[in-house]
Amino acid sequence: MMPLSLPDLIAFDHALLTWMQGWRSPWADQAMVVATWLGSLYVLLPVALIAAAWRARRLPPGRRGPACFVLAALLGASLIVHALKLAVARTRPGLFEPLVTMPIDPSFPSAHTMQACAFAVACLLQCRHPARLTGWLLAAAFVTLVGASRVYLQVHYPSDVLAGAVVALAWVGALWRAWPGPSAAE
Repeated sequence: MMPLSLPDLIAFDHALLTWMQGWRSPWADQAMVVATWLGSLYVLLPVALIAAAWRARRLPPGRRGPACFVLAALLGASLIVHALKLAVARTRPGLFEPLVTMPIDPSFPSAHTMQACAFAVACLLQCRHPARLTGWLLAAAFVTLVGASRVYLQVHYPSDVLAGAVVALAWVGALWRAWPGPSAAE
């Protein structure tokens, strides 16, 4: 199997942006504007802070570190994604008119997707009981919805979204292995 070439990647990105443009409707436009906010730090950060505080209050002093795992995963993902954006400096798509104000930062990778994926996977890893298939399917649906909204709104290439999810998975996996006691045994 041959690796994907740059012209193939550009063709893939353009084909999916065009396909998403074909799904435009007033209802879908509004739904995707709402869905895209689910991956925003404006939504995820308060949820992660509240969850960390709630979990920490249930633990004895000196053992509260594991309560901050989801928060650390989210904040780390946000820092990593913005460093990658500056390093790669990919321009935003311009095939079609975006449906929201075009973000001023570079396109690659998708911060909304990376943050949503890091948050969802970190939450699942910290579940008291091993996450069942339903949990992973709901997390995948959540991340897919956020990522699809970014492409639908014409503010990201599909490859930005895929990269955001892959980098988030790598980041949260590495953090999980290194985190002092992120087990559900608390």
